[in-house]
Amino acid sequence: MENMNDSREESSGIVSEASDPRVLVIIPAYNEAANIARVIQSVYKYAPKADVLVVNDGSRDDTAYLAEEAEAQVVSHPFNMGYGAACQTGFKYAWRKGYNYVIQMDGDGQHEPACIPDLLAAVEDPDVDIVLGSRWLGVNQYQGPILRKFGKFYFAFLAGLITRKKVTDPTTGFQALSRAVVQFYCTEVYPVDYPDADMLIVLDRAGFHVKEVPVIMYHNRTGQSMHSGLFRPMYYGLKMMMSIMMTLLRDDSSFRRHTPSPIMHKPFGSVKKTPSET
Repeated sequence: MENMNDSREESSGIVSEASDPRVLVIIPAYNEAANIARVIQSVYKYAPKADVLVVNDGSRDDTAYLAEEAEAQVVSHPFNMGYGAACQTGFKYAWRKGYNYVIQMDGDGQHEPACIPDLLAAVEDPDVDIVLGSRWLGVNQYQGPILRKFGKFYFAFLAGLITRKKVTDPTTGFQALSRAVVQFYCTEVYPVDYPDADMLIVLDRAGFHVKEVPVIMYHNRTGQSMHSGLFRPMYYGLKMMMSIMMTLLRDDSSFRRHTPSPIMHKPFGSVKKTPSET
């Protein structure tokens, strides 16, 4: 892995050595063969010293094979388990491997990897635990379906009302997490399906500090979004409302922030290695 990272550093110096302490980019992916290689290559361009983990969530296409060819680590679920479950698999991998910071992003090309340095710079602030990449901040004018756009603003208002903190993009999948948040997300508090506004409330109640930074996102033209169509957004809205209600009813003691243990590099299990590591 060292030789591969060195070659990336020579080809692109976007992220400096001083600001890149063991970073893992987690990409949950389901049937993303058309996009995954391009996304991984772009990540290496803007974060050449970071490692990339693709969590193949039971894809029926060549997602896993193409991710390996693009020099990413790959962990595969035997069947589709859902977005939240795929993310948590990545968090457990990052925790056991001892990464200091995690970047979470999608594999469909919606998230602009050029924004990774901005996310990392923000999460390295000792007063910040998790950074949300917001498509609604800055000059970027993100366009999306009206129903989904309404849902985002509604849940942003609701999360802001409960936490008493401004939230503009509660459904963003483009985030930077500290090791403390990664540890927290490895517990039962993390949902298996839609970790969005409900998790912002959980993080606030647990005492974590959340920050938003502007990022560039593109509209998904593949039509494979988990919120596409008419009934999926309606189901998501009802499910999120129930999740928020259950979160508010839970005992505060169930949300406990832990001090991260010393970094220990433990074997994760049967993770396929790239040719450069064998």
